[in-house]
Amino acid sequence: MNDDGFRQREAMRGLAAESLAEHQLLRLNQLLYDMLPHNRFYGAKLSSATLPLESLSAVTELPFTYKEELVSARQEGDLAANLTFPVERYVHFHRTSGTHGRPLVVLDTAADWDWWIDCWQYVLDAAELGPEERVLLGFSFGPFIGFWSAFDAVTARGCLAIPSGGLSTLARLELLESTRATALFCTPTYALHLAEVAAQNQRNVASLDVRRIVVAGEPGGSVPAVRQRIESSWNARVVDHSGATEVGAWGFADPAGRGLFVNEAEFFAEFLSLKTGLPAGEGELSELVLTTLGRVGCPVIRYRTGDVVRPVRRGDEACQFVMLDGGVLGRADDMMIVRGVNIFPSSIEQILHGFPEIIEYRLTARKQGEMDALYVQVEDRLEQPDRIARELELRLGIRIEVSTVPTGSLPRFEGKGKRFVDERNS
Repeated sequence: MNDDGFRQREAMRGLAAESLAEHQLLRLNQLLYDMLPHNRFYGAKLSSATLPLESLSAVTELPFTYKEELVSARQEGDLAANLTFPVERYVHFHRTSGTHGRPLVVLDTAADWDWWIDCWQYVLDAAELGPEERVLLGFSFGPFIGFWSAFDAVTARGCLAIPSGGLSTLARLELLESTRATALFCTPTYALHLAEVAAQNQRNVASLDVRRIVVAGEPGGSVPAVRQRIESSWNARVVDHSGATEVGAWGFADPAGRGLFVNEAEFFAEFLSLKTGLPAGEGELSELVLTTLGRVGCPVIRYRTGDVVRPVRRGDEACQFVMLDGGVLGRADDMMIVRGVNIFPSSIEQILHGFPEIIEYRLTARKQGEMDALYVQVEDRLEQPDRIARELELRLGIRIEVSTVPTGSLPRFEGKGKRFVDERNS
């Protein structure tokens, strides 16, 4: 680990609010100065803005950016509409998963990629990973940005990076053992699936050398029931992280496992109340809005992420960045109103993960007249769905239909788990 780099990040994490605001304003004005003369998308979108911005409060006068804009106005070859330079300037090609809408191709220049790696160092600090670590990356090769950015970030730190693309789950378990990997990077879903396959093959992942599991790609790393299930299976500490192809690696774990810090050294964050659409108060359920401060080749200004969070400020901590209590709680477009109760799939998932006998599950939302209805399918070793339905009713205050399906019949996931099937608009 570069001691100078760590000290610089430590200083940034400890900045008082006024100094942090000065840093963010300087970085944002520099970004706008560098990219606006070349970026047709934002050149048009911000044409009426008064620049340079005199304060961060002026940011709220700029228009929001929506993913639908980047997709609908995208360039030839499915390229994102917000690219600053001609394609010849870029060296990295990545694509969004398409989990929420059509896939989008996002490119990065060499300088942008260095920025990605710098953002990742905050994640690696939170995981307390030093250059002596052996890190296995449990992802397949492909346009998914998480593998590539994580791989380059750990090699930049001096770790031994162990790719596992193209391998089966059992082969990855064997590679974890033979390399004596000390850290694993994957989704929460896949960490649980690895443990499941190991048990099926009379192996015990807790006996491996893995002591840290860095997870991202879906809610779970900051959900107590999911964390506990992974940590008890692996005898390893779970470290949450969050990012997005079109935004960057914006979130890193709170050491106590309470949630995620927004990396405010590299992102300006806003929070919109889900109830009013206005700036959210402390601890209020809100949508996360992010502005990049250092990605000139593919910037986003006031980007509506769709991530549902609860922002809190804790002035007595070594890290002064805003924390998201519980991490990313779900997606704004996944929210259902079932019998008058607002429900996110992640709320259901947290309850289901409290049953160690549940191997896998799937949630399906359908319209029942004008109302939303939710159905839960589980692979349950006890085959007793009534006890699960009772717990859901006790915790959520509504009755949800739960049924069992044969073990192994529901899909398994290496990347983002797609356990929520929304058929309301079908």
